Amino acid sequence: MRLPGRGGAGRRRATEPGGPELRVPAPPAWIRWLPTIYVAAILVLEPITPVQWPVSFLLIALPVVAAYAHGPAFVAAITVFAVIFEGVLAGTPCCAGRDVGYLWERHYVATYFSTALVGVLGALLAAHRTRRERTLATVRSVAETAQRVLLRPVPHLLGRIGIETLYLSAAAEARIGGDLFEAMSTAHGVRLLIGDVRGKGLLAVETSAAMLAAFREAAYDEPDLPAIAARLERSMSRRAAQLPDSEERFITTVLAEIPGDEPVVRIVNCGHPPPLLIGQGRVRELAPGDPSPPLNLGVLLGGDYHVDVEPFRQGDQLLLYTDGVTETRDRAGAFYPLTQRVRDWTALPPRELLNRLHQDLLGYSDAAVDDDIAMLVAQRLPDEEQPGPHTEPGQDELTDDRTDAN
Repeated sequence: MRLPGRGGAGRRRATEPGGPELRVPAPPAWIRWLPTIYVAAILVLEPITPVQWPVSFLLIALPVVAAYAHGPAFVAAITVFAVIFEGVLAGTPCCAGRDVGYLWERHYVATYFSTALVGVLGALLAAHRTRRERTLATVRSVAETAQRVLLRPVPHLLGRIGIETLYLSAAAEARIGGDLFEAMSTAHGVRLLIGDVRGKGLLAVETSAAMLAAFREAAYDEPDLPAIAARLERSMSRRAAQLPDSEERFITTVLAEIPGDEPVVRIVNCGHPPPLLIGQGRVRELAPGDPSPPLNLGVLLGGDYHVDVEPFRQGDQLLLYTDGVTETRDRAGAFYPLTQRVRDWTALPPRELLNRLHQDLLGYSDAAVDDDIAMLVAQRLPDEEQPGPHTEPGQDELTDDRTDAN
């Protein structure tokens, strides 16, 4: 789940005892070559410096330089090399215009011992760094697995509705956050969900999991969107009651339903940023006529869940997104103008639209995303573009379109 356009070094493979192979990100090439560059610089300086300036003493730092990118065995080897090289430089009369060598002069002997000591410390540092890298690789692997369970891959085709998704996590190493989405084909049509859990961290992830589980059941059972919203409200209220500060735990969400026999889309907006309807070369923000309260605030705020019905014809696209998109800022602090940007891309198919939005967000924010971002695009396809039966999660052609931000 790497961001396109964010180049980086390759990956090293590390295997934990009794566990699967892990892919550990490799340090940049210039750090791996730093010990060689360091030795080359000393070789250049040594002959041209006066005898009072024994540049060879700089070799004491070589094991630490190597520890930045290499393992303890390499650091131990480079330490032995540094001590031998110091002896060669000290015992060579021609260096710096000397007539005799200083191989066993006390300052050089102290240098040998200092280099050996620094080598031991460097090897310990390299061993610690290697363990941390493997731990991080394990955490990222677990996070990827958890994300695939939590935000399982959405089918690219549900009946006559094409679906594309994008997920960007603000926590680069965790790769998982509190934004969520889902798309399901039911007897009532294709039902969509996008939501944003208040807060971050493990509680947000757990709440997302509970929300998705409740929606996946309710989407099949309930006859309409208000009934789904009410069921999610009850589920989230029970969940929040088990947590501290339960009155501050809420989820903004959009529920959408695209029936197969009507050219419309039905929407219930529970305190969430309004979706965009893209079609006929135009972009329209579907602001709710009568907003519904966020989930878990229905009891406090009162009111029912209101359905807005909008035309949704062949070729039209519905863009659902979380507030991480519109709250992305540039260096001057200006918010990302989503509707204005999308107006230039109305002719793009869903996958290309999300890719363009992805790259544009990175460029707009100077590649610094401060909040989780989730986007889902649904498009009503013409009959002739329908390739066959809708795909289901788990089939071979299904791909994961989720990425992390950093």
